Amino acid sequence: MQDEESRLPQGWFKKGEADIRTVEILLTHGGDLEIAVSHLQQALEKYLKGYLFSKGWQLQRIHDLAILLDEAVKFKTELEQFRDFLEEVTAYYFQSRYPFQTKGPKKEEVEKALSQTKK
Repeated sequence: MQDEESRLPQGWFKKGEADIRTVEILLTHGGDLEIAVSHLQQALEKYLKGYLFSKGWQLQRIHDLAILLDEAVKFKTELEQFRDFLEEVTAYYFQSRYPFQTKGPKKEEVEKALSQTKK
């Protein structure tokens, strides 16, 4: 039996908050920054989906923050101001998930992204 994802915004926000706590723990205790940015991307995805569910959005199994933002902007145009930030986190996320020649983000960059996420 396959479980179905909740469409209740609070459930998504709660999962996003858990990802944020994971990022904070990794930053505080010198954890792997690539894992931290992966959780940061996941938190943003869950926050966006939670917001969209609060507006009656129908679940789409997508993980692209830009597409989710496109949907969210339909309800609240001010969210457009976060597009550059979401693209930055997406870039960090892909660097953390796949073997690239470039170095991942520095701790200061992850801390700044975490602060922006909390906004």
